[in-house]
Amino acid sequence: QVQLIESGGGLVQAGGSLRLSCKASGRTFNSYTMGWFRQAPGKEREFVSAIDWSSGGTWYAGSGKGRFTISRDNAKNTVYLQMNSLKPEDTAVYYCAANSDGFYWSPGEYDYWGQGTQVTVSS
Repeated sequence: QVQLIESGGGLVQAGGSLRLSCKASGRTFNSYTMGWFRQAPGKEREFVSAIDWSSGGTWYAGSGKGRFTISRDNAKNTVYLQMNSLKPEDTAVYYCAANSDGFYWSPGEYDYWGQGTQVTVSS
C-alpha cells in the first residue's frame, strides 16, 4: 500500500521559510517522479515543483523559481520542499504526489497523493 505523508507546514510571516517533507512508503520509488502541488481556497490545484527520483532532475513553476528548492533523500525515502522568502500568496494546502510515467505539469497525471499540509503566510 503506497503512502505519502506530508509534514512541515505551519504559520509563518512573510519573508520566512518552511521545509516540507514527504515520506514515501509502500513501494520502490526509484523510477517515479515526485511532485509538490498546492491548492488555495477557491482555486484549482497547481503545480509547484517536481523531482525525478532516479536522476535528480527538477522542475519548478515560475511562482517558486529562485525561492523554492526540491530535493530527495534516498536513504530516508523522503522528498523535501525548501521554501524561502515566502509570500502571502503562497498560502495553500501543499500536497505531495507520485507518478510512475515521468514528469507532468498536470495533477491529473499523478497516481498517488498525500493528505496535504497547510501552509499559511501572514503579511
